[in-house]
Amino acid sequence: MTDRIEAFDAVDIIRTKRDKGELSTDEINWLVDAYTREYVGNEQMAALAMAILLNGMTRREIRDLTLAMIASGERMDFSRLKKRTVDKHSTGGVGDKITLPLMPLVASFGVAVPQLSGRGLGHTGGTLDKLESIPGWRANLSNDEMFAQLRELGGVICAAGSGLAPADKRLYALRDVTGTVEAIPLIASSIMSKKIAEGTESLVLDVKFGSGAFMTDFAKAEELARTMVELGTDAGVATSALLTDMNVPIGTAIGNANEVRESLEVLAGGGPADTVELTVALAREMLTLAGQPDADVEAALSDGRAMDIWRRTVQAQGGNPDASMPTAHESHTVTADRDGVLVRQEALPFGLAAWRLGAGRARAQDPVLHASGIDLHVKPGEPVTAGQPLFTLSADDDARFPRALDALEGAYEIDANATPFAPAPRVAARIG
Repeated sequence: MTDRIEAFDAVDIIRTKRDKGELSTDEINWLVDAYTREYVGNEQMAALAMAILLNGMTRREIRDLTLAMIASGERMDFSRLKKRTVDKHSTGGVGDKITLPLMPLVASFGVAVPQLSGRGLGHTGGTLDKLESIPGWRANLSNDEMFAQLRELGGVICAAGSGLAPADKRLYALRDVTGTVEAIPLIASSIMSKKIAEGTESLVLDVKFGSGAFMTDFAKAEELARTMVELGTDAGVATSALLTDMNVPIGTAIGNANEVRESLEVLAGGGPADTVELTVALAREMLTLAGQPDADVEAALSDGRAMDIWRRTVQAQGGNPDASMPTAHESHTVTADRDGVLVRQEALPFGLAAWRLGAGRARAQDPVLHASGIDLHVKPGEPVTAGQPLFTLSADDDARFPRALDALEGAYEIDANATPFAPAPRVAARIG
């Protein structure tokens, strides 16, 4: 048996990108394949990832990298559903429970919505963690179960299979420990390789900017959104992006079980104005790409159609839509120390505080405490009086409160001289 003769050398590829050169399609295809079969080591891929972070990639290089990562695994095909398919991906934020009301809302218009979702790590909560607050609900479905649910009910939220873009799975973990998470070519190819491999016809991206977002800078978020829209378009997927403000937590609930409760309020025709605003905006965008630009999404919330789909999908995945949600044993409420207007409420510290309460995880294997979280009683622009509750922390162990409160030091501000004001709109721009 003879050793395989490799077409390229990883060191040459690293040098090319280090020296601001452009990698060929063949070099990228070989690199991703060699990394997937572990011929190229983590230390070599780490060096290349840093070179990409520092020197960037051309549109063609990013497209080739994305296609090579798709080719490393399986591709799904929803054509046999005989329905239009549309998906949504959010870059993550604080209080971002939008997938929960959005999936049944869009599915209520006869469109198939395959929401293959993930778990949270750090201060951004995972959609599956939130739904697992519902007694009996299960995230892991076989492909047959997923297709059956899409055919019969129109929507599903479940875990993505390990066979989609396995090369990205290795690279994603490596970026996390090498300081290269922020490399836009790597973020874009990571997200889009999985979404394109999913097989959806159309895709709406919710790209967040601000203090609680992955991309704090608007210009960087816009660059990421444009890059991903181009990747989707090049791959034949109708793709658009909304740039949305993540400086302030979304809605009034940050956690898991309490975010499910807020989602149910939206599906019942109520809920916080900004949660409804973002849900409706994304639903309109998704339905426009799916060929229904005139769909009356507000009516589907108010007349119960979306709630009906929600209940049926929860039941289909083993959950009880009428079960009581977990509640924490301990709570701690912070009150206003003066009269005035709440002028600032920074998303990131509130996300970190919820994480310290147990609503998130520091490591992938850590458990999530579904009842832990924060409920906001006031949003920026609203008047307050001294002694009025501002927010409540919830946890099963009150020993978690001091570190959570430390995270919130200086994260909000009451101005005695300010006048009440309307909040900034959540959607700042559209690309695509």
